[in-house]
Amino acid sequence: MRAIVQDVYGPPEVLHLDEIAQPVPGRGEVLLRVQAAGVDMGVWHLTAGMPMAIRVAGFGLRAPKQRVPGMDVAGRVEAVGPDVTRLRPGDEVYGTCTGSFAEYACAKEDELAPRPGRLTPEQAAVVTISGSTALQALHAGRLQPGGRVLVIGASGGVGTYAVQLAKAQGAAHVTGVCSASKADLVRDLGADEVLDYAREDPTDGGRRYDLVLDIAGNHPLSRLRRVLTPGGTLVMVGGETDGRWLGGYHRALGALLLSPFIRQRVRVLASTPKPEDLRALGELIESGALTPAIDRTYPLAEVPEAVRRLKSGQVRGKIAVSV
Repeated sequence: MRAIVQDVYGPPEVLHLDEIAQPVPGRGEVLLRVQAAGVDMGVWHLTAGMPMAIRVAGFGLRAPKQRVPGMDVAGRVEAVGPDVTRLRPGDEVYGTCTGSFAEYACAKEDELAPRPGRLTPEQAAVVTISGSTALQALHAGRLQPGGRVLVIGASGGVGTYAVQLAKAQGAAHVTGVCSASKADLVRDLGADEVLDYAREDPTDGGRRYDLVLDIAGNHPLSRLRRVLTPGGTLVMVGGETDGRWLGGYHRALGALLLSPFIRQRVRVLASTPKPEDLRALGELIESGALTPAIDRTYPLAEVPEAVRRLKSGQVRGKIAVSV
């Protein structure tokens, strides 16, 4: 089968198309005929092997342990392994798997759900990781109906879901922060107000919010706290700096040390997609309250270009790969 493979860490060019053996589903797994896959910042980090902390975390010190990258997936069940009880060959599903940048991939049964009928495979393939992260961030932030929410990074993969989910959960006012060229997208997704970060500092203290979601940002913790209400919550989702060892995660360490001593709640999110998240996201999609925002779709052979575009910061929403 055709697959994107990676044998060393480095720039997107280390990803290349190759012919490899088709995987065999193990106990509790199904074999998927991949129809589409999603690209998120985790793909870039694992391609580059940066920050170095991810290598120490078990992804491979000198080279990636997983040769075929990609997790987000939409596809058709081709075969089932032992102890699979819920899925059958022919089922159209979405969720996460191991090595979605390939024609076939194996996935655990409990990491998949029926593909919502409103979505194409490409749309479904970009839901799970970013959508689950946004859902868990709002849960960690204890968003209450009528609350005011600030989403920093509102036009990115997680941000586009966070804006929609905040409105669906009853937020009275959602402010999105992004570049001017992406403001129309964020408004269309339901934001009540959009700030251009090049012209206005969202952390200047002029406004107060019950919940601040800082998605892959690099604002100092002190400035993020100044825009919270006295009992408000800050949820930090990732961090993007050029730090070789920790990237932007040094802020997370500071947040964890500070949190016990202040009234405001500061949370650092390390999200993992869960079956209950897939069910919740699927219901919201079917109701029309949540729609994936796709910047563009690439064929399998052009995954390196897709990763390159993602890292450039030009993406509006998500990138899909059609297989």
